[in-house]
Amino acid sequence: MTAAFAFLATPFLGTPLGFWLIFVAVVLVLLVLDLGVLHRHQREIGMRESLLMYAAYFAVGLLFGAWVWYEMGAHPALEFYTGFLVEQSLSMDNVFVMAMIFGFLSIPRRHQHRVLFWGILGVVVLRALMIGFGTLLVQRFDWVLYLFGLFLLVSGVRMLFSREDDPADLSRNRVLAFLRRRLRVTETLHGGRFFIRQPRHGHHRLHATPLFLALVLIELADLVFAVDSVPAVFSITQDPFIVYTSNIFAILGLRSLYFALAALMHRFVYLKYALALVLLCIGLKIMLHDLYPVSPGVSLGVTFALLSGGVLASWLRTRGSPPAN
Repeated sequence: MTAAFAFLATPFLGTPLGFWLIFVAVVLVLLVLDLGVLHRHQREIGMRESLLMYAAYFAVGLLFGAWVWYEMGAHPALEFYTGFLVEQSLSMDNVFVMAMIFGFLSIPRRHQHRVLFWGILGVVVLRALMIGFGTLLVQRFDWVLYLFGLFLLVSGVRMLFSREDDPADLSRNRVLAFLRRRLRVTETLHGGRFFIRQPRHGHHRLHATPLFLALVLIELADLVFAVDSVPAVFSITQDPFIVYTSNIFAILGLRSLYFALAALMHRFVYLKYALALVLLCIGLKIMLHDLYPVSPGVSLGVTFALLSGGVLASWLRTRGSPPAN
């Protein structure tokens, strides 16, 4: 028993191994309940169910933050909540991209949850690699944090003054063209399957379906959006446990909220500006940290105020707008 406690107390990336195992166990339970119990059969998910799923994931994230507060103290917990909020907010633009990918590849709503669910597994691995690499950089080179801060300032200014562009034309997407050249891809879907064997030149050969193409494109889109969100959370805290857990809980909730957000994103007309201000504030915080250190509580309050203000202003501005098709 003593050996087991000693093993669980072994530090891993600055945090006891037992804490990491608890996090992994919570995530696994959520994923098993999601796909293995609630969504064993593929069906269309409505707005009400999407909101309920998000509320459940959000509640688990809040409870995990409360556990962090109990075990690690108020400072790490406030950093967790700030990272949790920032990651969810910065990833909301990804909803537009996911909807565009599903629309271009003609993926029915009843199969979209399957793609999003399995995409989470890729996100868990990719974010772990990015955060691990980021942690290594920050630990070896202190100036990397200032580089992150400068990058966030530039991203915030570009977002603040950028114009609304026309939707990207996926027919010209190089990744999609590469996949179609390198893989045997069926013309139509085959239920919820990513791969299927079909006769070709006298043999049954493995073919990818458009569902697999959607999965790959969504994973790559998340990787692109992570370029902004991961440095943003690193600018809040350099604790890899807080950075990684806040990222994963935020993404779990956002994926469950997709089916509601996809129909409501036209209402968030000022969200882009609120996100830009959040990036600017986080960038300034890290650039001026040595002169004017900001407590996690103030960071969380400012972030929440900016985002809630952007959402409220958007909803007031778009009252009576018809829902998106």
